[in-house]
Amino acid sequence: MENQNSNSKLKGIIILLLVLLVGSLIYIFKITADAKTLETTVTKVSSEKENMIKKLEELNSNYDAALAENTSMTDELMAEKERVVKLIAELKSSKGDNTSLRKYKDQYKVLEEKMKSMMQEVTVLKQENQQLTTNLESTKVDLDDSKKYNEVLVGQNEELAKTVEKGSKLTVTNLKTASYKVKSSGKQIETDKASKTDILKVSFTIAENKIAKSGDKTYYVQVIDANNNVLGDKATISFGDTSLTYSFTTSVKYENKTVEVSEQLPGKDFTKGTYFVNVFDKAELVSKSSFSLR
Repeated sequence: MENQNSNSKLKGIIILLLVLLVGSLIYIFKITADAKTLETTVTKVSSEKENMIKKLEELNSNYDAALAENTSMTDELMAEKERVVKLIAELKSSKGDNTSLRKYKDQYKVLEEKMKSMMQEVTVLKQENQQLTTNLESTKVDLDDSKKYNEVLVGQNEELAKTVEKGSKLTVTNLKTASYKVKSSGKQIETDKASKTDILKVSFTIAENKIAKSGDKTYYVQVIDANNNVLGDKATISFGDTSLTYSFTTSVKYENKTVEVSEQLPGKDFTKGTYFVNVFDKAELVSKSSFSLR
């Protein structure tokens, strides 16, 4: 009787041990499977992150190539290039989880579409410049023969007048804006913090143009903050059916040579975010750029 009880207890212990063993094996298998799944997910996310960085660096290279063309879109191209460089830096320093990666993918799509659009514009500008050069060369040849072809001369003179009118327009380039803090001593220290900014310095270049009309030129500069408010004078002027609200004006004595223009826009309580700067020759927008304060 005692042997039977002992055997029964032994069997019970063995069964219990087997149950615990099976349970342990199942738990170990689950932990191992979860670890492999996590490892696979991390590897996939890391690979997608590297691929995204590579694509952004390709965008950056495309903008470098476009800037090397020296088109009239330099300011717009530089602004987009800076956005790409900023996103690369943010992505490299990110944790690389699925949520943040999805956000960067969305931003990349926006930048990619913008790049495609701007590359198309650059292509069109190059074609127009090439066509203009071809037209000018053709006009010169035709003018050499103008004495023999009076009827042709009349038509070509009209075309030449249109070409000269286009070519006589002044070109505004290198539009830049910097923010400064003014110390009590009057010394100005450059800053990118909105809370420390006391003045904005807006500068641009009027390119040399031998066939443009010389004399006094007035440009209207419009600075718009992150809340879509026009800073400065907030004065409004009308040009025909068009009205323009501007921050300040700057007058230049143009003598067909390159002129550097620099003006200061004082203010206070600057807001954080992206600012837009536009330069107008009367109602015509001749240059634009943007900058950010943090």
